[in-house]
Amino acid sequence: MFLLAASFASCLAAQDLTLHVDVKLVSVFVNVTDKNGAIMGGLTRDDFQVSEDSRPQQIAVFERQSELPLNLTLAIDTSGSVRKDMTEEADAARRFAHMILRSQDQMSLQLHGDYATALYDAICLGSEGLGKKQGRKVLVLISDGGDTAKSMTYPEALEEALRDEVMIYSIIDVPIEASAGRDLGGEHALITLAEQTGGKSYYVSDGGLDKAFAQVSNDLRTQYLLGYYPAHQAPGTSFHRIQVTVPRAAAQAFNIRHKTGYYADSVVKGQ
Repeated sequence: MFLLAASFASCLAAQDLTLHVDVKLVSVFVNVTDKNGAIMGGLTRDDFQVSEDSRPQQIAVFERQSELPLNLTLAIDTSGSVRKDMTEEADAARRFAHMILRSQDQMSLQLHGDYATALYDAICLGSEGLGKKQGRKVLVLISDGGDTAKSMTYPEALEEALRDEVMIYSIIDVPIEASAGRDLGGEHALITLAEQTGGKSYYVSDGGLDKAFAQVSNDLRTQYLLGYYPAHQAPGTSFHRIQVTVPRAAAQAFNIRHKTGYYADSVVKGQ
């Protein structure tokens, strides 16, 4: 038995075998602004550093402005609390579509006609649909943030968005922003969902829907694309955390936005 093993080992060495490991590309869309909010559009691959679970990664793909197809779902809250704004929202959405869409892009509209708000259901449904697409996947939510349907939960909605690699942009439309008695929980959820997925949140009251849509369009057009093949991963880790930095800058000099991480069993989606 020993002689057989030794002979087999010699045969393998003689053939000089090459082993291939199937590692999927992780794509990270990044927005960078300075402390005054001005877009930093002139950075290069060498300016960035990417880490996964605190382990440095080598950037294999870099684009200043991604030409990947944009797959966008616009989800409009049609519940009783915001129904009064439906005409304005529809007109602004139409102008937004003309402003942002290129020939290779796609946009779908998601409406739920009810007096209850199934916010987290809408996020899960929209993310699942976008997860079947390739390229950049963006879910734009227009809502006051209240979830009154109580079917899906915030953690479930966030996980679904991250699994499907969807960036959430929240456009927050509150009835009376200055009201001291309003529930801020829904607004906070919309803000954190955007932050966790690499998107951003805007208030309608800061200039109307047209301005909010213009800000979303500008944000999507000024994204860097960083791609890497994960190396030195810790075994058994289901969620991998991503950190992007610009080492040459002081810690507080830039505001760097990107998704917080990805699920190991979902990175193949959309590749």
